[in-house]
Amino acid sequence: MGGQRNGGRVGRAATLLGTVVLLILFGSAGSAFAHAALKGADPVDGTVLKKAPAAITLTFTESVGLLDDSFRVLDPENRRVHIGEPQHAGGRSETARVTLPDDMGTGTFTVGWRVVSADSHPVSGALTFSIGKPSATTAVIPTQAAGDTASATLYDIARYFAYGGLALLLGTMVFSLVTGVEAARGLLLTGWWTLLASTIALLLLRGPYERGGGPAAAFDPSVLAETATSRPGVTLLVRLVLLAGAAFFPVRPGGRWWKAGGGLLTLALAGTWAAAEHASAGIQVPVAMVSAVLHLLAMAAWLGGLAALLTALYRAPEELPASAVTRFSRLALTAVTVLVATGVYQSWRGLGSLDALTTTSYGRLLVAKLVAVLLLLAAATYSRRWTARLAAPVERRADVRERVLEPVGAAADAEVSGTDTSAGTGTDTSAGAGAGTGTDSGAETGTDTETGSGSDADTATETGPQSGPLPSTGGGDPGAYRRGLRRSVLAEVIVAIVVLVITTLLTGTQPGRAATEAAASAAEAARPMASTTVIPFDVGTPGGHGKIQIELTPGRVGENSVQAVIFGPDGGLATVPELRLTFTLEKQDIGPLDAKLADRGGYWTSDTLNLPLPGTWTMKATVRTTDIDQITVSRTVRIE
Repeated sequence: MGGQRNGGRVGRAATLLGTVVLLILFGSAGSAFAHAALKGADPVDGTVLKKAPAAITLTFTESVGLLDDSFRVLDPENRRVHIGEPQHAGGRSETARVTLPDDMGTGTFTVGWRVVSADSHPVSGALTFSIGKPSATTAVIPTQAAGDTASATLYDIARYFAYGGLALLLGTMVFSLVTGVEAARGLLLTGWWTLLASTIALLLLRGPYERGGGPAAAFDPSVLAETATSRPGVTLLVRLVLLAGAAFFPVRPGGRWWKAGGGLLTLALAGTWAAAEHASAGIQVPVAMVSAVLHLLAMAAWLGGLAALLTALYRAPEELPASAVTRFSRLALTAVTVLVATGVYQSWRGLGSLDALTTTSYGRLLVAKLVAVLLLLAAATYSRRWTARLAAPVERRADVRERVLEPVGAAADAEVSGTDTSAGTGTDTSAGAGAGTGTDSGAETGTDTETGSGSDADTATETGPQSGPLPSTGGGDPGAYRRGLRRSVLAEVIVAIVVLVITTLLTGTQPGRAATEAAASAAEAARPMASTTVIPFDVGTPGGHGKIQIELTPGRVGENSVQAVIFGPDGGLATVPELRLTFTLEKQDIGPLDAKLADRGGYWTSDTLNLPLPGTWTMKATVRTTDIDQITVSRTVRIE
C-alpha cells in the first residue's frame, strides 16, 4: 500500500509539473527578442532625398551576420528593386550595406531588412525613404522581415528541451560520479534522447528561423547547406558528434580515464552553448565564455543531480546510503556558489545598469529568476537538514555496534551488557545485569538511552546535529527522514524547472545593456529631422512686409542644408533681390557664419553650412526688397 501511495504521489506530482512546464513553454513561446539593436541608418527612416542614394547602410550595437536576402527594397507600386549583394560597410562587422541602382525613380520606397546577431538570434525591421517628395505607396513589409511565428515558436520549444536534456544527462552523470551510486539508466537515456532530438530539431529549424520562413523550409537542401556552414550550425553539428560519442561512454563510474573523458565531454557540450549564445557577443567575450560554461555546468550538476536524487529516493530509498546524500549535498553547495558568482557577473554584463532591472524585459526576467533561486535555496536548506538527520543515526549505530562487540568482563558488565528491547520504537535500552550477554532484537533508529551501574553509568540522549528547527521526525525513524528528504527534494526539482525555463527565456531576450542602447538609438532617430523657423519682417514700405520660412536639415552639429522661402503680404510666395543668412554662437565667440544662400528661382538653398558646436545659435536674416530697402531680423535656434 505504501508503494502504491508513493506511486500515486509521484504520478500526481509529475502531472502537475508537466502542466506547469507546458503552460510556461507555450505561454512564453514566440518570436525571440533580438540581441543586436539598430543604432542608425543611412538614409534615415522617413527622410526625403533630392536624388537616389548610392547605398543603404545600417549600423548595429554588435556584429551581425548577413543573409542572401538581408535587404528587400520595394518601390511605391510594390515592385521589387534590383539591388546589389549585402555586405559589411568598410569591413566593419557591425554594419550591413547594400548598393542601389541609379534609376530608381521618385516617390516613397520601403526597405525590409533581416540580419543575424552575433549571439545567433535574428533581428529584422523596416524603414522608408522618399526621392524627390513623399508619395502614396502600396508596398508592404516583406514577410522575411516580419518573421514566421510558427518557425520561431518551434525553435524556442526545441531550445527549452535542449536545456532540459543537458541538465538531465550531465546532472545524472555527475551525481553518479560524486556519490558512487549507479546512475539510473532511464534518466540517462531520457536526457540523451531529449538532447539529441532537440539538437536535430534546432539544426533543421535554424534556417527558417534565421530567414523568417515557414517550417516547410527546414528540409530545403540549400537552406540546410547554408545552415551547416554558419557558426550556429557548426556548434549544433559539434553537439551531435559529442552526443554520438556519449552513446558509447560507460555508464558505471570507472577510474581516472573515465573521469577525464567525462570531464572533457561535459566541457565540450557546455561549450556548444557558450559559443552560440550571449557570451559570444558583447564585452569581455573570453571571460564571458568561461563564465557561461561554468554557469551551465553548475546548473546541470545541481538541477540534474536533484532529478537523480529524487529518482533514487522514490525507487529504492533503503538502498541509498546516507553518505551518498551527504556527498551530493556538498556538491550542490559548491554548484550554488559557482552559480551565484557567475550569475552576478553575467547579470552585470547583460544589464549594464541597475535601472535596467525594472525598465527592460531582461531585467524583469532576471528579478523573477532571482526570486525563484531564493525559493530553491530555501528548499535546499531543508534538504540539507534532512540529510544531516539521516546521516547522524548511521554514525551512532556504528558506534553502538562497536561497543557491544567488545569482550565483556565483570567490570564491563555495568557498562554494556544488557538486552535490546527496541522493536522499531526508536529506543535502545541497555541495563547492566552482570550476565555479560546481549541480545539484539530490534532496529535502532536514532535515539540511544544507556543505563548502567558502576562508575561509568550514565544517561545520554543523542539526536544528531541540527541546523535549525525541523518538523516532527516520527521518533527518529530513518524512514521519516527519507520521506522528509524526498518531499524537500521534490520541491527543489519543481522550482528548479521553473528556474531552468526562466534561464532559457533569458537567453532569448535582448540583454538590458543592448535594450538601453536600442532605446537611445530609437530616441535619437525619433528626433525631428529638420528645424523650421518662421521670422516676420517689415521694411516700412507699402507691401514691404512678410515672413521668411527657414528650414535647417538636420538641425544638428555638423553639415546642414538650408532652404528658405519668402511669403508676401498676401501669404503667397514672393521673390526678393537678396537674402542673406548668418549664424552666431555668442557664448563660444563663433561666427557669424555665412550660409551662402543661392537663389533657385522662388526659393533659396545652401548645402555648405557647417555648425561645429552644439548650443543656442543666433540666426540673422537680411532681406532686401528693393535696391534701397532692406532689414535684418533674427531668431535663436537650438543645435544639438
